[in-house]
Amino acid sequence: MAGGSFSPTGVAKERAEQYQGKVTSYVIIACLVAAIGGAIFGYDIGVSGGVTSMDEFLEEFFKTVYDKKKQAHESNYCKYDDQGLAAFTSSLYLAGLVSTLAASPITRNYGRRASIVCGGISFLVGAALNAGAAVPLYLSEVAPTHLRGGLNMMFQLATTIGIFTANMVNYGTQQLKPWGWRLSLGLAAFPALLMTLGGYLLPETPNSLVERGLTDKGRRVLEKLRGTQNVDAELQDMVDASELANSIKHPFRNILQKQHRPQLVMAVCMPMFQILTGINSILFYAPVLFQTMGFGGNASLYSSALTGAVLVLSTLISIALVDKLGRRVLLISGGVQMIICQAIVSVILGLKFGDDQALSKGYSIVVVIFICLFVVAFGWSWGPLGWTIPSEIFPLEIRSAGQSITVAVNLLFTFIIAQAFLSMLCAFKYGIFLFFAGWVLVMTVFVYFLLPETKGVPIEEMTLLWKRHWFWKKVLPEAESNNSSV
Repeated sequence: MAGGSFSPTGVAKERAEQYQGKVTSYVIIACLVAAIGGAIFGYDIGVSGGVTSMDEFLEEFFKTVYDKKKQAHESNYCKYDDQGLAAFTSSLYLAGLVSTLAASPITRNYGRRASIVCGGISFLVGAALNAGAAVPLYLSEVAPTHLRGGLNMMFQLATTIGIFTANMVNYGTQQLKPWGWRLSLGLAAFPALLMTLGGYLLPETPNSLVERGLTDKGRRVLEKLRGTQNVDAELQDMVDASELANSIKHPFRNILQKQHRPQLVMAVCMPMFQILTGINSILFYAPVLFQTMGFGGNASLYSSALTGAVLVLSTLISIALVDKLGRRVLLISGGVQMIICQAIVSVILGLKFGDDQALSKGYSIVVVIFICLFVVAFGWSWGPLGWTIPSEIFPLEIRSAGQSITVAVNLLFTFIIAQAFLSMLCAFKYGIFLFFAGWVLVMTVFVYFLLPETKGVPIEEMTLLWKRHWFWKKVLPEAESNNSSV
């Protein structure tokens, strides 16, 4: 598998060409139910930002912020600068980080479905996000190779729908004084209940069944998923991968070995970069951000709902194009657009908005438009692909550990940015957008030089990809690189 394209040889090529299957109703239903985990993730992102902009919530739990918000002489950029308020949002993701690391042994020993069910149950009792470690992995293993990117993005699509739903709920509950914020938070249990019940209806992935020695059952599930009995080639790849996986007793230790260095770098960098686009700052704090710019309470919630709707639509664009154009094209084009949008917003705020200067209506509209264009670019690039690429690159022996690291890193940086954003906004002012634009430039260069194209590459043959890449073949052990031509 080459750096920019895939050209398998020998046995790998013969098996890949023998893969058969179509999009069956079995696959669609499985993907839809599993992706509800994304709705939980998205609702939590959207609801926390909206609630923290409601006066009734602030007055009850963050009185100093409420008083500061009402003071005319307070800097527009600093009205919400409070570590306690930031902790309300960020602490959810710190708890999720711990839960994610626990998800790896569950998915490895009991299967992907068990982790999804446990994720739904745990959300109901407070451990919100550990399902994130299993859902993208489940979708990658269930989907046919040629449609893996699009179907895997069901998770991100559900996430964006969850965000949009939370924004609309916040907009509605804003009118229900003084208890509307309670309803916003309480409704988070609904998607968790759906995922818990739906999880019992999901088939286990054939990869997981084969890994646990249930090869015959794995074959039956694979035949249902692909809609054909001619699955010998794909099943044999799973059997070969599971034999190696079962020989690995400590996947977290194994992933640190040199032959897995490319996958480990991607497991850390892809989720880190996804958060450093600045998107979560906009999605968490969209109402707060818009109020900072001079929008009224209802107007700020309406504007954040608009960005949520835009995110849903742009994710649909990515689903349609990812298996046609490839991952790299979407990531690079999205990065360029995000940089331009962030730079324009920063310039407008720097020139037309200040500590005691409100943004005019005309410039406010321009800012919302460019924030929406930023969200569009994120929605077709780093939003879905930040999850899709890590979920499809790991060999079976380190797949659960790798996905757990990916989600843990995502939640760690989500926690860091959520905790720091309000203080950064106060300190950097309009420069906050330039800060994130700088990171988007770094990640775009990273993708251009270091991320090979994974479009159309069978998931069980992904290791060949790194052995042919211009840079990673120099990093891999000599024996690994020499074997790439076999």
